[in-house]
Amino acid sequence: MKYIADVPVSDLKGKRVLVRAGLDVPLDKNGNVSDVFRIKQAAKTLRFLSEAGAKVIVLSHIGRKPEETNEPVARALLTEVHITYIPDLLGSAAHQAVAVMKDGEILLLENLRRDEREAGNDDGFARELATLGDIYVDDAFSVAHRAHASIVGIPKYLPGYAGILMHDEVDILTKARNPDHPSLAILGGAKFETKSPLIKMLLETYDHLFVTGALANDVFKANGLPVGISLISKELPTSEVLSHPHFLAPIDVTVERPDKQAMVKKPEAVVADDKIVDIGPDSVALIAPHIAAAKFILWNGPTGLYEDGFVSYTQGIAELIAKSGARVVIGGGDTIAVIEDSETHFGPNVFLSTGGGAMLEFLLDGTLPGVDALNQ
Repeated sequence: MKYIADVPVSDLKGKRVLVRAGLDVPLDKNGNVSDVFRIKQAAKTLRFLSEAGAKVIVLSHIGRKPEETNEPVARALLTEVHITYIPDLLGSAAHQAVAVMKDGEILLLENLRRDEREAGNDDGFARELATLGDIYVDDAFSVAHRAHASIVGIPKYLPGYAGILMHDEVDILTKARNPDHPSLAILGGAKFETKSPLIKMLLETYDHLFVTGALANDVFKANGLPVGISLISKELPTSEVLSHPHFLAPIDVTVERPDKQAMVKKPEAVVADDKIVDIGPDSVALIAPHIAAAKFILWNGPTGLYEDGFVSYTQGIAELIAKSGARVVIGGGDTIAVIEDSETHFGPNVFLSTGGGAMLEFLLDGTLPGVDALNQ
């Protein structure tokens, strides 16, 4: 995979560089970006190219609705790099803006998914996008698992390179597939049926795998324990997983009662109208020695329902990890958001991934469609 930072600055100056960035960020009720993590990460490549004298044209998407706009993204980006936002994608406004660019300038174009051909990986759409640049840089690791036109189509028509973020993600997650020992993986989220192959891989690769979040509910259910009205997956873990010597699960839970009161219980004490919303302090104590002893820690997914405010045990684990000397990889949007809210201070041994689903798919397969497109 070719790396844009390896290209001589003299070969970038004056070139139109088409950057696919991962700027799908959450917005608050006022339409402002509420989490700038991906903004800050994306700015590294944009700043590098601008300082090299390239003409930088940024492509990205936001949200799930085609009417959503990159305008709030542009406002957030301005805190990191000087950009000009063009509310157009392939029309005359976009082409004219690109035509008059000066060296070092950065343009952000409109939401890619306003055109349905993006998600459809339409070859004609990719070819049209490619006319905007001389060089293509993929820095959107967070969507590299999507075979969309801007991810896998454009590299067919332009020389393709990995951006700084993409390069770092691939390099570090490749190492996470073969961790130093002792190692600990922490996996949260839901939908056991989609995570089952990864869980089996992690059990063979890591010394311990601690399953948390809604996945833990599936463990309780499979073990014949009550789960009340908690979220359960379509598929439950098998005895092969549950009896694996590397497998760990919570030993206490936080439940929410119908009156919205929360309390900590042992799993066997959960009643019919309880909703499991987090782990408990004994579960944190269970994995604390493994965190302290680990040389490598992989973590994706908070322990509780982040959107409902159950964050204290996730933050507690983050603080334990921050004090460890392990090399650490943490990913998943909710996980990163909880950590940033806690103001936990990590050292250079901790890598925060911009990928959620992309991170998990890369860990399982060792590649992604967007990575393959740059390697071809």
